[in-house]
Amino acid sequence: MNIKNLIDRMMQGSRTPLWLIIFGVLIGLIAIGTINTVSDKTSTDTYCMSCHVHPWAEQTWRLSPHNFNRTGITVHCVDCHLPPKGEGYLLAKAKHGAKDVYGYLFKDSAKINWADKRLLENAKTFTYEASCIKCHSNLFPVTLSVNGSNAHMQYKNSKEDPKPTCISCHLNVGHYDKNVKHEHDTNFGVDAAASQEKFASSTKVTKFENFTEKIPGTTVAFDMVAIPEGTFNMGSPDNEPLRKSDEGPVRKVKLSKFWMGKIEVSWNEYLAFFMATASQGRTEGQVLTNKKVDAITGPTPPWGAPDQGWGKGSRPAITMSWRSANTYCQWLSQVTGKKYRLPTEAEWEYACRGNTTTPYFFEGDPSKFTSNGLLKKIFGPDTTKINSYIVYKENGASKTMDPNSVKANPFGLKNMTGNIAEFCSDYYAPDAYKGGTGLVVNPQGPESGQEHVIRGGSFKSDAKDVRSAARDFTKTKAWLSTDPQMPKSVWWYSDCVDNGFRIVCEADSISGQ
Repeated sequence: MNIKNLIDRMMQGSRTPLWLIIFGVLIGLIAIGTINTVSDKTSTDTYCMSCHVHPWAEQTWRLSPHNFNRTGITVHCVDCHLPPKGEGYLLAKAKHGAKDVYGYLFKDSAKINWADKRLLENAKTFTYEASCIKCHSNLFPVTLSVNGSNAHMQYKNSKEDPKPTCISCHLNVGHYDKNVKHEHDTNFGVDAAASQEKFASSTKVTKFENFTEKIPGTTVAFDMVAIPEGTFNMGSPDNEPLRKSDEGPVRKVKLSKFWMGKIEVSWNEYLAFFMATASQGRTEGQVLTNKKVDAITGPTPPWGAPDQGWGKGSRPAITMSWRSANTYCQWLSQVTGKKYRLPTEAEWEYACRGNTTTPYFFEGDPSKFTSNGLLKKIFGPDTTKINSYIVYKENGASKTMDPNSVKANPFGLKNMTGNIAEFCSDYYAPDAYKGGTGLVVNPQGPESGQEHVIRGGSFKSDAKDVRSAARDFTKTKAWLSTDPQMPKSVWWYSDCVDNGFRIVCEADSISGQ
């Protein structure tokens, strides 16, 4: 059958003129050609940079392995930030393009939290796994290190939900960050102050009052606040806005007096422990098989930069494991002659509340402070009051802050909520408050468990999660997902950058108290 006969058959029974059909086909071809041309023109690096005006995007890309490398290969913006063609490319381009144009026209780029956009949980929304695999189809090249092979094997065989992605480990290969290292940081801690005069002994305490502890053999000192004995209602009532079920039922708790750190354990304090106890040559396997009990064994070298390049000093120490924090307390007890430990969950909440009974230790409604909800996302939450007391998602700049950036609570403690979440000594259980009535004295939490309680929320948290009663727990497996070592570290979390700890000192461990 020739073309003329085919057209004649198509036209049978149709009143549409042949010229109109041909015209429609031509218009369709022109439209397809125009779409492809527009797509190509708007997919160049220059066009992307004209809209993405944040200051670090182009510079960090040019310095990254995706551009600055020995092969001469350049990986372009759309190669990572759109899926491969034929796998939803145009749809993703339209979606991201519409969002970018809206932001460019109607938002002030100077007020956008660009650091927050670089966090893994946000980067996953505009970086495509299929695009990574398209180029890096061989996950086990001959040049890959042992740790790299271990990590890729974990990735390939992972049954986690959600499964780790390529950027879980390689977040900064597209945009260079000098603070990110894919290796053991064997120089970690060597920049700790060493030239100043060191304390010969710890602080002698004779009264139950605030004191400044001195760590012998170091230049490090920190403030401890006297928390009086008292009784309080632990947990949140059923009518508290945005509460969770594991915060109740409310129970009455009585606590003995204790001291608590005025701020979270700082890098200055933690590095004193690290330098005194760590051994740069040890491996995780040697730690787990070490049978010595005559001295406290400290952390192995961290993987990468635990401080994330945000700075050390008085900033809170982060990324150490619960075991590491607990070992720090044992070491501090040994060198000072006092009994230091992690707070119980009850001690933490009592100290946080400071004799208040409201959702926060200051007046305020969580439903007004939260950023959840469509209207809050458009117009923003009410931050006037909360900003003075808490470093959280709305004002935290996506990193830890110096403790002097907020006001203290009624007991004189800073950053009890926000900045970083804090370990407690208790095992976590969602029903820990249930069972039994009446007054509970100095509760220690469940006798056993898999994970430990963390309290306070962090710079990543919404306002609902920095309430005094809000609870959370460690997630050991998830927080070690990208650790390439076999076995994985027992000292450092590879995938948690907003957890740390605060210490308490037992009053009855000091003579006369």
